[in-house]
Amino acid sequence: MLSFRLPRSKTFDALEKIARERIVILDGAMGTQIQNLGLSEEDYAGHSGCACHIHSDHPQKGNNDLLILTQPQAIEDIHYRYAMAGADIVETNTFSSTTIAQADYAMEDKVFELNVEGARIARAAMDRATAADGRPRFVAGAVGPTNRTASISPDVNDPGYRAVTFDDLRIAYGEQVRGLIAGGADLILIETIFDTLNAKAAIFACLEAFAEHGERLPLMISGTITDASGRTLSGQTPTAFWYSVKHAQPLTVGLNCALGAAAMRPHLSELASVADTRICAYPNAGLPNAFGQYDEGPDDTAKQVADFAREGLVNVVGGCCGTTPDHIRAIAEAVRPFAPRQI
Repeated sequence: MLSFRLPRSKTFDALEKIARERIVILDGAMGTQIQNLGLSEEDYAGHSGCACHIHSDHPQKGNNDLLILTQPQAIEDIHYRYAMAGADIVETNTFSSTTIAQADYAMEDKVFELNVEGARIARAAMDRATAADGRPRFVAGAVGPTNRTASISPDVNDPGYRAVTFDDLRIAYGEQVRGLIAGGADLILIETIFDTLNAKAAIFACLEAFAEHGERLPLMISGTITDASGRTLSGQTPTAFWYSVKHAQPLTVGLNCALGAAAMRPHLSELASVADTRICAYPNAGLPNAFGQYDEGPDDTAKQVADFAREGLVNVVGGCCGTTPDHIRAIAEAVRPFAPRQI
């Protein structure tokens, strides 16, 4: 298959060595940290003395990825705080940096630049952290699911209709991944997967980009169980999800978002029972309250994630929505006594 015969990047060996020795730590939520900055529309668009001025008739507040260009120092500092809290891997701020997702803000022409600069900024933060304490750190190019689904019709009156095609997704993801590679990402993280067909388009785009690049980067793949049904939005169980993406030979497969650690545990256990690769889990800080805020503190989240480690379920852990550097620090400390899951 495409690119599987390519030489592996140096990151593969480095990450695998660490993963054999201990549980690897991923970072926490970017959105939570950005919300705490209290940025205005002018800040998002770069009209208040920022690094880059964006001219658009569309409001940009809420377009967190755009802050890579307009508030680069703020984004770099968030990455740095997560690294110093104990994260071995930080994700680029590129969750929505595809032409499909950026169409909501009329920022499609900025996509390649967003990904290049997103990876570059994260790399700069990791280099700062490594200079401070000597620990190696890695940049994961974050690839989100987009705001369209290839498997489900958005029109209840037309079940056969699709708002996006596989090729639309492949092309959009391809531009994103090429930008992330150009910016210096060490690995690619396809995350928050609610539709496995979207993820398969992202995987295919990665393999094409790796072939052009001349070496294969590690892939991390993370799905999301949307509710108590124990299935993704497109209807797959954790077991079915694994067998749908196994061909990508990922460094890790796992779950993130939607659920807190307690609710995620049975689904993670199922995945760990079938997957013959490393397992990654980064749950939310519980479930949001009536105001959309996350109340679960660092110690509570860390205790539950430590249970994953105690039971031998995980190789990589971190946090998703609502988690902070304090959560990651607590998680890193809580899992330290436990050995990584044996494949």
